[in-house]
Amino acid sequence: MSNPINIDIWSDIACPWCFIGKRHLEAGIAALGEDAPDVNITYHSYELSPDTPADFVGSTTEYLAGKRGMPVGQVEQMLERVTGIAAEAGLHYDFDQVKHTKTLKAHELLHFAKAHGKQLELNERLLSAYFEEGGYVNRVDDLVAYAAEVGLDADAARSALESGEYHDAVQADIAQAGAYGIQGVPFFVFEGKYGVSGAQPAEVFSNVLTQLAEEQAA
Repeated sequence: MSNPINIDIWSDIACPWCFIGKRHLEAGIAALGEDAPDVNITYHSYELSPDTPADFVGSTTEYLAGKRGMPVGQVEQMLERVTGIAAEAGLHYDFDQVKHTKTLKAHELLHFAKAHGKQLELNERLLSAYFEEGGYVNRVDDLVAYAAEVGLDADAARSALESGEYHDAVQADIAQAGAYGIQGVPFFVFEGKYGVSGAQPAEVFSNVLTQLAEEQAA
């Protein structure tokens, strides 16, 4: 038996391409069928917009138009395109309901979940809440509820968030991203030596995993 292939993913809950990239990776693994190697996936924190207010008041269109200085019509076209690509990946984005916010606390909770063996489940839950349900991913009460949904202890999650226990872990991830030269997410690092930037098609992930499995077997 070969060792699992380690996949480290730098990602942000507020990144639409991160959820799409997650689905593409999953599809790439599934496409290999019985030949798919075991994988060990770890998510790492990255804040795309650390200056985002905790509770931005306004629509996605207003937020992006203001932040990027883009015409409203151009922003609407961009969101429509992203929604279509997400739909092809089986996701149901609802940008009209997205609650823009700073994602620091969500990242702290993901580190808490990692420490308790539930990071993958929580990452999926938070992404779905943010992009498909219009959920809040910065408020402690809401985050604790999401944690409980995936089987984490609610009281322990609340304590971790209120104490800032995992703040330094989040900052360490962000610093590591800088050391790697990562300037956008999603960013996938396979076995610490192969990097894949962006929500690449499923076959790209299949090819990388196949190559790594062959290297392990050699």
